[in-house]
Amino acid sequence: MQKKQAYFRFYAELNDFLADERRQKTFTYYFSLQPAVKDAIEACGVPHSEVEVILANGNSVDFTYRLGDGDRLAVYPLFESFDVSPLIRLRPKPLRKIKFIADENLGKLIRKLRMLGFDTITAAGLDSASFIQRAISEQRIILTKDRGLLKNKQISHGYWVRSQDARQQIREIYQRFDLARLCKPFSRCMNCNALLKKAVKKEIIDLIPERTAQQFGRFRQCPDCKKVYWPGSHFKKMESLIESLRNE
Repeated sequence: MQKKQAYFRFYAELNDFLADERRQKTFTYYFSLQPAVKDAIEACGVPHSEVEVILANGNSVDFTYRLGDGDRLAVYPLFESFDVSPLIRLRPKPLRKIKFIADENLGKLIRKLRMLGFDTITAAGLDSASFIQRAISEQRIILTKDRGLLKNKQISHGYWVRSQDARQQIREIYQRFDLARLCKPFSRCMNCNALLKKAVKKEIIDLIPERTAQQFGRFRQCPDCKKVYWPGSHFKKMESLIESLRNE
């Protein structure tokens, strides 16, 4: 059977998934029969959950579009910076509330997201199927280092975390999901994700160092794990990180 060909161009961070020789340029994709564009995109290495808009020969199409010989495809990521209102969006409307579920090996990122006030749970102890089902049932955005996981057709909201460094990871997520307006710093327990409550010093005096009790008057406590928080030196470092994120 004679091979057909289409011409793909992926934009912005979608190039992270491509082989070097395909990045930032138009390349030829060979196929037979008439595959759906979703299958072709994932065959190129890009998870469908990272894609927001597809243009086929200048027209907006969805994932079910069937490739034709000679088609020219432009593929854009989530939140690409141009007005997409007249185009076909490839996922349901944005989640009403930003919540995350993350790989267990993203522990530092999880803690930082909680520090910013975002409901973030770990996938520790879950197999892939259970991980995905929990994300769907609780309407959580999946954060993962596993590209293959994001190719699962059930996933509509997911992100492949690029960086290995925790400080860069939080910058990625902060910018990618436009979190600046949604932050509620120091409102969640960094250990167990529960919402913190104000604590009366005399009621938690046995849980904090004597010197801390003398120096500070404001405390918060996790109602679940009972961890106590106060504005010490670690608090100031976190404030500095938040300020740098906002400035960026």
